[in-house]
Amino acid sequence: IGLMFVKLVNPCSGEGAIYLFTICLQQLFEVKVFKEKHHSCFINQSVQSRGLVHFATPVDPLFLLLHYLMKADKKGKFQPLDQVVVDNVFPNCILLLKLPELEKVLHHVTEEKEIDNKKHYKYTLKTGNVNVISPVQSTSFFSGDQVSTDKEEDYILYAHGLISDYIPKELSNDLSKYLKLPEPSASLPNPPSKKIRLSDEPVEAKEDYTKFNTKDLKTEKKNSKMTAAQKALAKADKSGMKSTDTFFGV
Repeated sequence: IGLMFVKLVNPCSGEGAIYLFTICLQQLFEVKVFKEKHHSCFINQSVQSRGLVHFATPVDPLFLLLHYLMKADKKGKFQPLDQVVVDNVFPNCILLLKLPELEKVLHHVTEEKEIDNKKHYKYTLKTGNVNVISPVQSTSFFSGDQVSTDKEEDYILYAHGLISDYIPKELSNDLSKYLKLPEPSASLPNPPSKKIRLSDEPVEAKEDYTKFNTKDLKTEKKNSKMTAAQKALAKADKSGMKSTDTFFGV
């Protein structure tokens, strides 16, 4: 499946971030980075000392569309989506409208009206019941005793925190008031799942990741210059040496 890196607006910060489309535009992914101060990775038969791990996970495009719907709402009128999703800084935002699942979920945040046989939309904040499903207990992360002591309010707080990573701060504050959540306090403990959350963060659009798009990977050189240590290792007598795979019993 072909992949394409693009720079789009982060719906929470309003700054640029890196996202990933499949070439056939069937799904949108956000690119995040996992980093720790002391961390390394095995890559084939070598150890990568710089422990940055970039990973892509599916993201609902409706969160990114919210940014433009809320801006357009200041005009207070119904508009076609191709007039709402316009951005001179991030022109690739128009690709969001090509995602096939987007139209099916627009009703969650918009009112729709047909004018001259064309659909027009207007942002509207709809309220309703908020349900939090009981978390799946996993012994891989925390014991059953920990789960049993958590209250539903803890998970509502956690759910609000997760969603707040994908919506503007003003909307996060409105949601907090609607849910009647308490003001943040250092004395309030986080639910277990919040404690184990990875230190991931969106990849800011400071580096040109578009160079990694599929069409460019075909022309990438397979051979790169070796360091002095790598050259010495290549010339060394490897008889009797074992690979890292044998260490892990692969």
